[in-house]
Amino acid sequence: MEPGLYLVLLAAVIIIVLSILLSVVPVMLWISALASGVRISIITLIAMRLRRVTPSRIVNPMIKATKAGIDLSVNQLESHYLAGGNVDRVVNALIAAHRAKIHLEFERAAAIDLAGRDVLLAVQMSVNPRVIETPNVSAVAKNGIEVKVIARVTVRANIDRLVGGAGEETIIARVGEGIVTTVGSSESHKDVLENPDMISRTVLGKGLDAGTAFEILSIDIADVDVGKNIGAHLQTEQAEADKRIAQAKAEERRAMAVAAEQEMKARVVEMRAKVVESESQVPLAMAEALQKGQLGVMDYMNLKNIESDTQMRSSLGKINDGKNEKE
Repeated sequence: MEPGLYLVLLAAVIIIVLSILLSVVPVMLWISALASGVRISIITLIAMRLRRVTPSRIVNPMIKATKAGIDLSVNQLESHYLAGGNVDRVVNALIAAHRAKIHLEFERAAAIDLAGRDVLLAVQMSVNPRVIETPNVSAVAKNGIEVKVIARVTVRANIDRLVGGAGEETIIARVGEGIVTTVGSSESHKDVLENPDMISRTVLGKGLDAGTAFEILSIDIADVDVGKNIGAHLQTEQAEADKRIAQAKAEERRAMAVAAEQEMKARVVEMRAKVVESESQVPLAMAEALQKGQLGVMDYMNLKNIESDTQMRSSLGKINDGKNEKE
């Protein structure tokens, strides 16, 4: 083999070996770490590759922590990475807490990050409190007037309670409950309008931040409006309901009276039928009495005369009654 061809093949093999070696061993990252004062061996970087850990995700945050004066180990960062945490965000939170002189350990920051909360945002909220605005809370005073209140709650993140502490929704719900209680205990809506700070003092004194991930610094009433007269509206609805009940009962009594009247009419018709039936028996009895000789002809004639006289007197009485009515 010619010497020139041998050198070309040797150079190609060397280039292939170096490329494979550089792809497996992050030499440039190792050099950057050494230049930044981070002592980490090549073997450790190769072991990260074997554990399927991206070395840059560990080394770069460690360089930032070292430059900020925070002492962290490779095992801490790597274990947090393998647990599914965001190493870079945790390190940034530790640097921010260190600059703000807030005591925050790596284990606490890692736990907060693994709990699903933004630990960097929590540190920033500890330094710069956040304002939470409640929705329009409607409450009713004792005189029945509706009062609509909007409050602004200034909160600061409590790092010690971030793991397991309630969130913003709980703060908003508790503040709304406190507003309803305070307004509801007021004798008049005018008391609330004259002293809106009464709401903030009462609500703030209830310790609403207990068990939450925040510390309430202040509660400020942003807006107070007068709504409807709920008491009068409820009284009107109650009166209308009572009216309908009374009408229903009256209709029931009327229906019962009508039914009783119809029943009495039916009984009257029934009695008239019995009278007619009884009267139809009179001629038969009289005929039987005449046949048996128990009633004479003259007696029968006297009876007819009495009946005619009675009918005449009834007719005259009706005529006189008609004349009197006309007069």
